[in-house]
Amino acid sequence: MRPGAALPHNGLLFFLRPPMPDEPSPTSLPSAAAELPGQGELHELHELHERIAHAAHIAVLTGAGVSAESGVPTFRDDKNSYWAQFNPQDMASEAGFRAHPQRVWQWYTHRREAVAAVQPNAGHHALAQWALQHPCRMTLVTQNVDGLHQRAGSPGVLCLHGELMRDRWLERPRACCDLAGLNPGEPPQCPVCGNLVRPGVVWFGESLPMGVWQAAEAAVQRCEVLLVVGTSGAVYPAAGLARIARRAGAHVAVINPAPSELDDAAHQCLRGPSAQILPALLAG
Repeated sequence: MRPGAALPHNGLLFFLRPPMPDEPSPTSLPSAAAELPGQGELHELHELHERIAHAAHIAVLTGAGVSAESGVPTFRDDKNSYWAQFNPQDMASEAGFRAHPQRVWQWYTHRREAVAAVQPNAGHHALAQWALQHPCRMTLVTQNVDGLHQRAGSPGVLCLHGELMRDRWLERPRACCDLAGLNPGEPPQCPVCGNLVRPGVVWFGESLPMGVWQAAEAAVQRCEVLLVVGTSGAVYPAAGLARIARRAGAHVAVINPAPSELDDAAHQCLRGPSAQILPALLAG
């Protein structure tokens, strides 16, 4: 399948780092990861602000960088902890859970506690405020599972990779399976059939929620502007949304402190923290 082609609605597997497509790169702005935009960047910011203001519909795709600015720890942040001895992909796979359910459940408990300790940042709040002030004009799609967009007040968030704070059944639930009546444990289980509870996230190699993906794909195909915020562009199929949007005629803007694998799909790249850029971009 060539880059940017619409992805099939079956077998949408969560995976990392595909080959880089052979496409021309746009002119990007100088790096300013820890600074407010300069004069050149301000011109780009104003131009994009005007595009957004006049767009009938915009879409936003957010990644881990947005959450990192709130202090949500990444896999790398665990390098000095007990969990550093384990491969993160082993902790985020069905095979890993089946092999070591207690260990994986404890790891997700650790991550839930870390997320509960942080707050949405100015970028989260800027997106939520704009969406509430302009009903039905923004679709927010996130690769993040932490729920910070929802806590900031964003309506109708499309969570491509699930939600960390929710649970689901490991096996297809039977009539006896009730998440409100579990046997305690690590992990909890159904007291009747023994079905285990697992985190409600998409693990490596699993399919994305079909309804969520279809809604996200439809949004980027009809939007006039797509903001790609805080993502490296290494996780597919989510990263493919930028190319789908560009092929459909949307103006694609990447907002990230460092170059990403989606810069080549963008019309413009704004370098800097989303917690600084988004409030300025979405003001008014």
